[in-house]
Amino acid sequence: MTAVLRSSLYALFQAVITPLFAVLALLFIPFPAAARYRFITTWSRLMLAGAETILGIRYRVLGAENVPAPPFIVLAKHQSAWETLAFQVIFPRQVWVVKRELLWIPFFGWGLALLAPISIDRASGPRALNQLLEQGRERLARRYCIVIFPEGTRIAPGRRGKYQVGGAWLAVKTATPVLPVAHNAGELWPRRAFVKRPGVVTVSIGAPIDPRPLTPEQLIRRVEDWIEGEMQRIGGRERKA
Repeated sequence: MTAVLRSSLYALFQAVITPLFAVLALLFIPFPAAARYRFITTWSRLMLAGAETILGIRYRVLGAENVPAPPFIVLAKHQSAWETLAFQVIFPRQVWVVKRELLWIPFFGWGLALLAPISIDRASGPRALNQLLEQGRERLARRYCIVIFPEGTRIAPGRRGKYQVGGAWLAVKTATPVLPVAHNAGELWPRRAFVKRPGVVTVSIGAPIDPRPLTPEQLIRRVEDWIEGEMQRIGGRERKA
């Protein structure tokens, strides 16, 4: 089966499943947060299973033994939509730091809003950090993990974006361990590309970093050095399915 046909079938699969889950998710509004989370993340698991079955994209995890008991903060490479699905399977119950505008997207945004993400108004300038700290402390107190993509947007394989200090700042302010995560999903599921290729994504999880003796700038530098060094090791080496 060609990659174009696989990708077309997967797009159809998404188009059928996503609106159905979005509508059903609205029925879970009166339920406790844990019940909403279990139901809504079932969509992610289905999308990930569909990616394996239809697209032929599988994955392996290196360093799974490094994942501590929650809460912790994941600072990860961002290359595609694939990791936003896979992280919900790989890591414990979590919230993401997202742009507020994402919550306005029909179907996807509605479901995302029910997962209680940390929504930031980037146009608010310094107030965005206060929003991050206030909402972040509340989620960590509820033992959620927090997922942040410090480069802020999807970065093509082989390239490096500017690592923003916000996630490291939150970790230092709350004394929360940080997990650096590298992966090469963009080599199979490119950003802004319809056609996806079969193969095996490598997800590599580094050892937890204690933020307490570090400044936010020192912490984000350590995270960046580890992620980019690991990308040199795993990048360009996606395995065939």
